[in-house]
Amino acid sequence: MTSYDTHRKTIDELTLMDDYMFAQVMRQTDYLKPLLESALRMKVSKIELIEIQKTEKEGYDSKGVRLDLYVADESGVIYNVEVQTSDKKNLPKRMRYYQSIIDISFLSPGMDYKELRKSFIIFICNYDEYGRGRCIYTFENTCCEETDLKFGDESFKILINTKGNRDEASDDLKELLKYLDDGTVTGDYSRKLDEAVKAVKSNEERRLEYMLLSVWKNEMRAEGRQEGRQEGFAECMEQDAKAMYEEGIAPDVIARIQKVPVEVIEKILGLRPV
Repeated sequence: MTSYDTHRKTIDELTLMDDYMFAQVMRQTDYLKPLLESALRMKVSKIELIEIQKTEKEGYDSKGVRLDLYVADESGVIYNVEVQTSDKKNLPKRMRYYQSIIDISFLSPGMDYKELRKSFIIFICNYDEYGRGRCIYTFENTCCEETDLKFGDESFKILINTKGNRDEASDDLKELLKYLDDGTVTGDYSRKLDEAVKAVKSNEERRLEYMLLSVWKNEMRAEGRQEGRQEGFAECMEQDAKAMYEEGIAPDVIARIQKVPVEVIEKILGLRPV
């Protein structure tokens, strides 16, 4: 690689509010389910699917998004959980776009709209998007003229502010927010989260993966291929795979970074018959 981002955190500096660490810890239901229940203030059904760093696009040339955490429970409810550590503006419209991407990716041709699942888009932020001091803002579409009339589309958007006023929060939520905000362990759940964070940092495979991701993301920024690039997704993946391979990164590691089967990468690289 030709350049490195000296300001990017090392894995030892990561906290649970960093997207890589968050995804690695929350891929385990024992840690994720209590977080969802604290954030939603309700019980959550048994979790059946967890996908980390899930890439979704509406179309071949449309703007794609990479979801930190995509979750489905046994009752069919979808949860998208993101961590946000800087105010990138337009957060509400980003959440709107995420919702549309999730809906379109689920609804196949021929399916009825009634089959769209109940969904929660949850952003955990270390700043207050609305400046009103709350630790949780929950949004549901309602009628402007009849405020007690719900729109009924079963889509919810939740913003969690780790620095908000916690006076009205449950004890479980207070513990979670405190740990997310400054890493302080105040109970059994935050202790388990802290142990999970330390376990990721001491795992050699995770350390290697994070290093490769960090270097590669830095290289992509240097080349100007950022989130808003207009190239086709498949073309970008092919270019990135070939460039990584030229840098000496093994096909199986490239596949893990690209979130595709290793056979796909081997075909792109000409290591397997098409």
